[in-house]
Amino acid sequence: MQGKIYDCSDEASREEGISLAVKAAQSGRLVVMPTDTLYGLGCDAFNNAAVANLLATKHRGPDMPVPVLIGSWDTIRGLVANYTDTARTLVEAFWPGGLSIVVPQAPSLPWNLGDTRGTVMLRMPLHPIAIELLREVGPMAVSSANISGHQPPTTAIAAKQQLGKAVTVYLDGGETAVGKPSTIIDLSGARPYLLREGAISAEDIAEVIGVSAESLRTRPQN
Repeated sequence: MQGKIYDCSDEASREEGISLAVKAAQSGRLVVMPTDTLYGLGCDAFNNAAVANLLATKHRGPDMPVPVLIGSWDTIRGLVANYTDTARTLVEAFWPGGLSIVVPQAPSLPWNLGDTRGTVMLRMPLHPIAIELLREVGPMAVSSANISGHQPPTTAIAAKQQLGKAVTVYLDGGETAVGKPSTIIDLSGARPYLLREGAISAEDIAEVIGVSAESLRTRPQN
């Protein structure tokens, strides 16, 4: 049934919901999943028609590219042009968790996530339902499960109120733990730069990679 919510606190409902969500994503349809930060609207990252549908469903243009969620540390190696020591350090410190990392993407990838200018934003969420789905489907293009400009949802019901039957399966994992978006760090330039401070503080990131929080918040000069 299109747009059905599956209660993942019930074992049978969870099993059915994840199975149907995997099939939906593999066939190019949209699903909603819980993450540690907010609920996400997702699809197969390599299905360009599905990604275009995701952007259209959110009423969002390609000027705001879709992030990619992955289900393991190892997956990042095949998606990036160069897996740097800084990226590895951040992955090992904060994944799974609320840190999104912008890196130059591998040049051969056949996806179209929007106007990425050769980069991709990657994250591994700290949520068992999301991880299970990602390990079955592979990398998924995932954005917050809301109409652009509206409140990002912390529950499956709030997501459905905005997205309705545009989504095939809603996986209900209860209210999200963090309730605010991930922090975004850009590693595609000359030095790390914080694009958005959210679930993880600049101070925590700075300590791990050995720089000052002030430098992370200062935009690099071109």
